[in-house]
Amino acid sequence: MTPRVDPGEAGFHAGRLARVDAFVESEVAAGRLPGAVLGVVRGGALVRLDAFGMRDPQAGAPMTTDTLFWLASMTKPVTAAGALLLVESGELVLEEAVGDYLPGFRDRRVADPESLRERPAARQPTVLDLMRHTAGIPEGLLGRTALHARYAEAVGDGMTGLDGPEFVARLAAFPLLADPGTLWHYGFGFDLLGQIVESLTSDTLGAFLARRLFAPLGMTDTRFVGGSGADPGRLAVPLTRDPLAGHPLTGESQQLPDLARARFDSGGAGLVGTAGDYLAFLRMLLAKGAGPTGDADRVLGRKTVELMLADALEPGTDTRLLERPGWNPGHGFGLGVAVRRAAGGGATTPGSAGEVTWPGSSGTFWWADPAEDLGVVFLTHTPSRLQLRYWQQMKSLVLQALK
Repeated sequence: MTPRVDPGEAGFHAGRLARVDAFVESEVAAGRLPGAVLGVVRGGALVRLDAFGMRDPQAGAPMTTDTLFWLASMTKPVTAAGALLLVESGELVLEEAVGDYLPGFRDRRVADPESLRERPAARQPTVLDLMRHTAGIPEGLLGRTALHARYAEAVGDGMTGLDGPEFVARLAAFPLLADPGTLWHYGFGFDLLGQIVESLTSDTLGAFLARRLFAPLGMTDTRFVGGSGADPGRLAVPLTRDPLAGHPLTGESQQLPDLARARFDSGGAGLVGTAGDYLAFLRMLLAKGAGPTGDADRVLGRKTVELMLADALEPGTDTRLLERPGWNPGHGFGLGVAVRRAAGGGATTPGSAGEVTWPGSSGTFWWADPAEDLGVVFLTHTPSRLQLRYWQQMKSLVLQALK
């Protein structure tokens, strides 16, 4: 990571940016937040990388900037970037059918979600559909239809003891929820994308990303969970009880999944990493693929990154499940990232058109704003609905400090 610059040099009012510290420290003191790490880059320079509170409140271990967090769905943009490396080498074609790479997904059919009556799909799901959540392959826990229940029974939330081929076979056994390209629905597309990467490289997804993405960017602490990958001595620990006063979940226990159960590198939710590492990834996106020293160690091509960060949804795509109240009204979806369409448009936080993000269910959060050349990472383990409030509050706190 580059040396830190003074906030004023990076276009921030230092006093206004200090409001972030006061807010986070008050949340820790009130027992609502165990601890967190905040990282900010602007113009390619490091503005903030600071730890707050406790890494493990029960053990009394303080938070440090090299603390590991389960990145959960923040894995998806990283997997997307890895797949685009193969697009750039001609090994992967976004328009080709998933079944061309994973034979079990040939000849997909669509089922009525309640009657389960099947019909031929209008077209086959493509690699692009996997990357923008329009393949018709849902996460079963995010719906209450009979078809959702079948997916849920087969793979749950995806954190299973299945190996990669077993996971693929489970998903391939069920029909699609909708014709590809017509409905945005969060699902397991990036787990399948990771398996496609493995089939093309004859390597694990983790080994491929380590060689082609993590090493060039200096992301030395980013790895897939499973076995000792989570490094319990460095992993942040959530509070034992949900602290959100007045919420139905109040008082219920909260904990991370058993990360050691993972038997394959989940391209959708399998990474653990640090704030500093993820900032390096954001710097690459904001630099349109350039590496830490610029073009000399470029990771992705400029036009490839522009494609990744652009809204990839076709006109008429049903986005009701994407543009839900809270953090993402007025968003489309690119390749692994939600894309803000306008400064307003029903948005509940300040921001710019073209801003991209995708958080993790563990409480981890980030956004990158190409118009402001700004990247922010806020990592904490708050696996409750309290995290939705923090996503909005942190955005407001950081952006109000811009000159």
